[in-house]
Amino acid sequence: MLFDDVIIKRCACRKFSDYKLSDEEFDKILEAGRIAPSAKNLQPIKIIVCRSSESLEKIDKVSPCRYRAQQVLIVCGDKNVAFREGDYSGYEVDASICATHMMLEATNIGIDNIWVRMFDSKVLKELFDLKDGLEPVCLIPLGKKSDDCPDSPNHIKRKEKSEIVDYI
Repeated sequence: MLFDDVIIKRCACRKFSDYKLSDEEFDKILEAGRIAPSAKNLQPIKIIVCRSSESLEKIDKVSPCRYRAQQVLIVCGDKNVAFREGDYSGYEVDASICATHMMLEATNIGIDNIWVRMFDSKVLKELFDLKDGLEPVCLIPLGKKSDDCPDSPNHIKRKEKSEIVDYI
């Protein structure tokens, strides 16, 4: 798929079918995250692939937003590894860049997805035994949308470029 088509087509899926990704599909998506840029190339990311029933049950305990997906990525940033300057830590930005790369690659290969931030970080860290400094940034449910999945009403609602861009 052409990049322009990928960025237009990608939208939030809120109702997944029972589709399970192949290892090849996972590899392509995870590779896109692996090669994502990060500040000073420190790569302070950890991606947890949840596809067992046990791990998906844990996801359901921390978020109502799995939307029946049979696989979910937990994208984390490591505060102990990330670029820091004063009070600033780039872990969240680097993890977000990684997540975006994976979502766009998923769309490119025909896998629907959604960025989820509605989860209880504290409980998620406990359930998945995340080490100190490893912070969950988002969940990415992956799969194929169900036949009765409604289109996202806000997908095409965008501000005009003149409202978000200033030329100086």
